[in-house]
Amino acid sequence: MSHRKTLDVLKGETVFPPPIWMMRQAGRYLPEYKATRKEAGSFLNLCYNPDLAVEVTLQPIRRFGFDASILFSDILVVPHALGRDLRFEEGRGPLLTPIDASGIAKLDDGGFHDHLAAVYETVKRLRKELPDETTLLGFCGAPWTVATYMIAGHGTPDQAPARLFALREPEAFAALIDMLADVSADYLVRQIDAGADAVQIFDSWAGVLDELSFDRWCVKPVARMVERVRAVHPETPIIGFPKGAGAHYAGYRRLTGVTALGLDWTVPLGTARRLQAEGAVQGNLDPLRLIAGGDALDEGVDAIVEALRHGPFVFNLGHGITPDTPIEHVEAMLKRVRETV
Repeated sequence: MSHRKTLDVLKGETVFPPPIWMMRQAGRYLPEYKATRKEAGSFLNLCYNPDLAVEVTLQPIRRFGFDASILFSDILVVPHALGRDLRFEEGRGPLLTPIDASGIAKLDDGGFHDHLAAVYETVKRLRKELPDETTLLGFCGAPWTVATYMIAGHGTPDQAPARLFALREPEAFAALIDMLADVSADYLVRQIDAGADAVQIFDSWAGVLDELSFDRWCVKPVARMVERVRAVHPETPIIGFPKGAGAHYAGYRRLTGVTALGLDWTVPLGTARRLQAEGAVQGNLDPLRLIAGGDALDEGVDAIVEALRHGPFVFNLGHGITPDTPIEHVEAMLKRVRETV
């Protein structure tokens, strides 16, 4: 097997120039993605059709030669697999029927893996079709982030519905979080079984919680997941991405057991260097610099690479690429990272 640079870095090696991939790299900024999405008919059809999911996952690898490829899917296939309805509307994003305490008590994971069989098939095919040197990443949403959508039924500016539910009905919310932690860990195990080299846990709404709630609903569930995954796959790197965690980043790796830390764009580079002393870090270019291009992009790339080049580091954005990002700016970013000396 040729070297998979991203995998090497996640395991603690320093590689320079750093390997690079982008969150949401398969997506709406690419014309070929839009064409495949149209062919699928709906976003969920795209997630559950291995032929098309493999195709959109491979598109950015063909075009840009990223060092890692991340499975094309969505974090909300997990509640969908638990029997909750899910639909995506243009301009509104994901919509679910809000769940309450009685709905939580009725959640059933009996057909969970059957529902997600197409995802596992996609991972299996991807490992065969990707270049051997490309690291294949699986992923899931963290329990807290997935729960926020299940409680509110959609995204909100600060996920207040889930925060309030957790404060008012902590036992029911704990039951939801525990179930999500267990099925999500099993979901990651199956992705690794199918060929994923490493996995990422996206906690996109970690930044809205106070200290007590962050520990209870972000740290402890992810630690539970890591323990469950490691019981089956002890050597597989796990990336934790608690977006917006701020000062909580400092203890996150130690408390959860994740291998690597995904950093959002607000994390100062001095902090990133300190976190890097404990193991691999990933990030953390502001996606708006990628839209702006030019000097704004160059200075952002240069600062990150200079700060983090001497330790285990995967270059990435600090959140997902947005649909209005010019493709030539992605090319310019790749060139600048790869030609850094």
